[in-house]
Amino acid sequence: MQDQRIELEWRAGDIPVSARFDDPYYNLGDGLAETRHVFLGGNDLPARFREGFRIAELGFGTGLNLLTAIQAWRHSGRAGRLTYTAFEAFPMKATDMIRAQSRFPELAELIAELAPFWHADKRRISLRDLEFRLVPGDARRSLPGWTGRADAWFLDGFAPSKNPEMWETPLLAAVADHTSPGGTVATYTAAGHVRRGLAKAGFSVERVPGFGRKRHMTRAVMEPGT
Repeated sequence: MQDQRIELEWRAGDIPVSARFDDPYYNLGDGLAETRHVFLGGNDLPARFREGFRIAELGFGTGLNLLTAIQAWRHSGRAGRLTYTAFEAFPMKATDMIRAQSRFPELAELIAELAPFWHADKRRISLRDLEFRLVPGDARRSLPGWTGRADAWFLDGFAPSKNPEMWETPLLAAVADHTSPGGTVATYTAAGHVRRGLAKAGFSVERVPGFGRKRHMTRAVMEPGT
């Protein structure tokens, strides 16, 4: 791949921080618990899982959300494949991804299973229970032309104050355009302009309890018939 790679700094040993955006990739205390609370809990997963369930993500980062979703899928006992599409403008190097993931020994088997794909710089991964695609580049350009739809969205760009491009109203409208009826969105941010952008795009939006020190996060639903 010829994608622009992100420059990293490391805190507390193995917590990656984007030098470009001066923002950590996950919670400094417990990134795995944060992912489960925000992105699984915020999308009512694994309860909504069914064969062929489709997740899409803005901001792939370390791949932690993917690993967490696959683990939840496998533990749910659902048949078939989980479809997961991630949009990422600044992919991490394989060695950096695996270093960041290694902070979570609970995911060790999954980390080892997927590591060869990252080292081979694969954009597509097909397993017995996963169909994964990484879409590199600016999502503002790549998402509108995507032919897929998602049942659940993980909006995980860097903080709106540091990465405003990932939270622009036209991009949130593109998210809505690629959401199935009854589909959901979850994100750690409760910024007012993000909630307003989602509402303008057609979502029913609510502010719900956040993770750790964050009092609130955002959850949104694309009501059937919207």
